Amino acid sequence: MSLPTTAESAYGLDEALPSIDWSVAPEGTRAYRFAAPSGSLAAWDLGDPEGERVVMVPGITGSKEDFALLAPILASEGYFVQSYDLPGQYESADAGPAGADGWSYELFVDDMIAFLEAGSTPAHLLGFSFAGIVAQIVTVQRPELVRTLTLLATPPLAGQVFGGIRSVGWIARLPFFTKHFFGGVMIWNVRTNFSKVTPERLAFANARLDHTRRESVDGIVGLMMKTPNLYRPLRESAIPKLVVAGEHDLWRAKLYRRFAGRIGASVAVYATGHSPCETTPHQLALDMVQLFRTSEKLSAR
Repeated sequence: MSLPTTAESAYGLDEALPSIDWSVAPEGTRAYRFAAPSGSLAAWDLGDPEGERVVMVPGITGSKEDFALLAPILASEGYFVQSYDLPGQYESADAGPAGADGWSYELFVDDMIAFLEAGSTPAHLLGFSFAGIVAQIVTVQRPELVRTLTLLATPPLAGQVFGGIRSVGWIARLPFFTKHFFGGVMIWNVRTNFSKVTPERLAFANARLDHTRRESVDGIVGLMMKTPNLYRPLRESAIPKLVVAGEHDLWRAKLYRRFAGRIGASVAVYATGHSPCETTPHQLALDMVQLFRTSEKLSAR
C-alpha cells in the first residue's frame, strides 16, 4: 500500500479496499512487549526505525490492529510507525488496576509519556477516540514530545461527552446512565454488529473482546464522562493539529468542526463512521502526511 497523490485517488483506493484478516499483522511488523508504568503492554512497529516516528494509540475496546491498513501506507513513505494496546484492552489485558476503580487519566498519560520517551522525539502522535483525550493531555503537559497531533474520532466536547451523541445523547442525563451501563452498551454494539462492519472485522472484534477486561471498559467510560477542557492551551500551542471524523460518527460533523476551531486545528471529515483508520485509511494517510509536512516547514524556519 502506498500514499495516494490526490484526494480523488485516495477516495478511489478506499472504495476498493480488500478484505483482510485483522488478526494478522501487516507484513514486516515487529511485535513486542513494552514495560509501561501500568504493566506490560503489547506493541507493534513497522517501517524504517531511522524514519520520522509516528505513534498511533487505539481507543476503548480497540487495539493496535485498528491501524493495520493505515500503518503500511505511512511506512511506505519512510515513517516509523508504532502502536500499543491500552492497559486492560486485548493483548494488554493484564496491565492496569484490578476492578473498575483505579482507572485514571494519570495512568493512561503516564503510559503514553513513557512510550514516547522510549523512542526518538518529538513524534507525530495520533490518538483514536478515548486515546485522543489522553493525547491532548500529553501534548499540553509534555509538548516537547509531540511533533504533530492527530485527533481521530476523539470526542469533540468536554465534560460528559456522551450527552452530545446524535439522537440519543439525552439518555446520558438519566439516572441509570452509569459507566457500567454505557460500557455494556459499547460491548453490545460490537457483539451485535450494530455498526455494520465486514464479517472479517466482526470476527476479529468479537475475538478481541474475549480478552479485553470489562472493568477497563467501564473505567474508561467513566473517564470519558469527565473529559477535561483543554481548548485554550491547545489553541495556544504551536504544534500542528488535525481533527479527523466521519460524517456518520457518534457526534455530528459540525461538532468536530467547532472543536477544531476551538483548539486551532485543521479538520477532515470523511464519508464514513467512527473508524476512518479502518474504512478510509488512504484519505486519512494523505491528510496526516500533509500535516507532517506542515511541521517540517515550520521547523525549517
